[in-house]
Amino acid sequence: MMPLAACLLAYFLGAIPFGYILVKWKTGGDVRGAGSGNIGATNVVRTTGWAVGVATLLLDIVKGYAAVWAAGRLTGGDSRWMAAAAVVVMMGHAYPVFLAFRGGKAVASFVGAFLCLTPLALAAVLVVFVGVVAWTRRISMGSIVAAAVFPLAVWLIAVPAWPVEAAAVIGAALIIYKHSNNIQRLRAGTESKFTFGGGKK
Repeated sequence: MMPLAACLLAYFLGAIPFGYILVKWKTGGDVRGAGSGNIGATNVVRTTGWAVGVATLLLDIVKGYAAVWAAGRLTGGDSRWMAAAAVVVMMGHAYPVFLAFRGGKAVASFVGAFLCLTPLALAAVLVVFVGVVAWTRRISMGSIVAAAVFPLAVWLIAVPAWPVEAAAVIGAALIIYKHSNNIQRLRAGTESKFTFGGGKK
């Protein structure tokens, strides 16, 4: 019963659309109708500004961490269900019931979940993310590359139980899948570049 409760809690935590809520509170608008149409922090920064964007990022990270932490508490630290919660919280963010299953790309919730599960591997991959973004000025490229190398980092650094490695593979695949449109734009050379002014070029 507790494993099921852990997964349900993870989904509903993930499904809380902080980007949508904060933009609605700040401007009265729907963030899905502006910029890339995404509810994640990058689009919130571009459409509403840094303060709301950073708040969105932090809250999305916290919900990912909280889902895995709660699963550990509910199941006596069972890595199988903590790993399952990591995947489910990402699914909740990507497909939230509260927004007719139209959510974000699950990068921040991924960060939070694996900050709890495999912090050293996550730290190593965040270095890769920052390097790729600094080089290309495209957050999507950083997210895609970091996701692609993450399962290897988990395997090499964390040497985890198989459910955790499986969660790393599934989580990475979900992020890459959710960036399908970005990948098409990157191939076409039309993907927006991120600027610290909160806009895009």
